[in-house]
Amino acid sequence: MNLLNLTPTILLVVIVSYFTFLFFVARYTSKGANNLDFFNASRSSPWFVVAFGMVGASLSGVTFISLPGSVLTNQFAYLQMVMGYAVGYAVIMFVLLPLYYRRNLISIYGYLNQRFGVYSQKTGSSFFIISRIIGASFRMYLMTMVLHDFIFIHFGVPFWFTVLASLAIIWSYTVKGGIKTIIWTDTLQTLFMVIAVVVAVLTIATQLNLNISGVISEIKTSGFSQVFFFDGGWSDTNNFYKQFLGGAFMAIVMTGLDQDMMQKNLSCKNLKESQKNIRWFFVILVIVNIIFMALGAFLYIYAEKQGLSLATNASGAIVTDKTFPTIALNHMPAYLGVVFLVGLLAAAYSTADSALTSLTTSYCLDIRGELNTPKNRRMLIHVSFTLVLFITIVVFRYMLEASAIQNLFRMASFTYGPLLGLFAFGILTNKNIKDKYVPFLAIMSPVMTYLIESKSAVLFFGYKFGFELLLVNGLIMFFGLLLTSKKQKA
Repeated sequence: MNLLNLTPTILLVVIVSYFTFLFFVARYTSKGANNLDFFNASRSSPWFVVAFGMVGASLSGVTFISLPGSVLTNQFAYLQMVMGYAVGYAVIMFVLLPLYYRRNLISIYGYLNQRFGVYSQKTGSSFFIISRIIGASFRMYLMTMVLHDFIFIHFGVPFWFTVLASLAIIWSYTVKGGIKTIIWTDTLQTLFMVIAVVVAVLTIATQLNLNISGVISEIKTSGFSQVFFFDGGWSDTNNFYKQFLGGAFMAIVMTGLDQDMMQKNLSCKNLKESQKNIRWFFVILVIVNIIFMALGAFLYIYAEKQGLSLATNASGAIVTDKTFPTIALNHMPAYLGVVFLVGLLAAAYSTADSALTSLTTSYCLDIRGELNTPKNRRMLIHVSFTLVLFITIVVFRYMLEASAIQNLFRMASFTYGPLLGLFAFGILTNKNIKDKYVPFLAIMSPVMTYLIESKSAVLFFGYKFGFELLLVNGLIMFFGLLLTSKKQKA
């Protein structure tokens, strides 16, 4: 029985029940919330709640759908990147978090103002806003694509309405409590997402009459389980050293230099608890990523054994982002369809809700310079970013064909590079800069990075950039700042 054999009433009950639960949590956690609660929960968040909730915000719908599907072409190569995260999170724990707590920051881009000036702060915040809009839209696009293409299209609901309704719900339960609410809803949604993946693995194992050891054996002997890639040379995007290096810097920028993720960390009571949060966040993240990739391998094993037809594009290639939903919704018992739906909602909403909160925070504090933003204005900013996400997601509907997880990290290489260069220059040198030049340099850096990437095969003897493109971007920004710098006065 597939999900569409369930009556519309049952499907509606599942969705409404899920959102009712979120509203209940939001109502309880947002009581008496003020601006400081919205921005950093008045630094009262338990570290273990933040750690688990950050997993859902970090993984999101991209991991839930795209990572299992990507195993078809990349096998377990993504784990090489996850290994690199260890280096990045160490930098966050011992360099960035002490810096942020020592300076008593609410928005991390306040550091750029303290170190260089207001142009640097606004530039850093602007690039974060662009990065987060693109990243959150990628993740929400995946969720709404599945809801629409597999469910609501059968009821005549247009794609844009699915997107608008989803974002309206997120706005309504985050607008009052902000981060004070998010740390609890994200924790619960992470739990739902992990449960959904575990149930999927166990259900497929049951269908194939396998126990846990049988599952592990099937994956190990399949053609999908290779983790390390050393033989392809530097032109191979799955090359271990490229993936590891890319993972280290992606962790630094997409967690340590990202207001969304750091806003949760800075809601912890003190530096020690925030560092403990990052340490356990990494441990949980590794385990969950392994489970997701194992699921991906198992999905393709199951499809091959059952002779299933998977979704393809116009050229006949498998659309890997639709592999998990295709099997879960069309070729599994109905209960897995329901569990998949809840897991999908949890994965997408755990990212989008915190994105709206962090975008509002950064705009209020960094762009407008207002800690005590009037409530009505803050709500207007909140709804404005909701509309921006709506437009971006609808545009993505007509642009994306490749794996979303590849698109996400590629875009991050361009948008986070200037942030990497700015923070690195501030921390690693004692030089000052001409603050008004920073916006120009921040635009020039990704443009030059794009030109280098587009000509890399010619310039570097066939070399093709992977996730290490972020490092190139950051270095261009760093040296641009160096050329305009002067020694800091004692």
